[in-house]
Amino acid sequence: MSTEPSKESTLTKAQAAALVKRLVQKLNKDDKPRPVSDPVKESEVLSFRDYGDHVVVVTTDGQKLRGDKK
Repeated sequence: MSTEPSKESTLTKAQAAALVKRLVQKLNKDDKPRPVSDPVKESEVLSFRDYGDHVVVVTTDGQKLRGDKK
């Protein structure tokens, strides 16, 4: 398996953002934190790279997130 970026990437920022999620802590009814999957918005995507089987997105706040393509 190669980690070289795909030369045929036709993903848009919106499509790349839809492939990744970030984990955030939210409080449940008992005021205990629990991890919740939070979607990334297109406006938060600074840059992204398509590696064929996955995509890596860098957000405007500096997070580097990976999402698998299925």
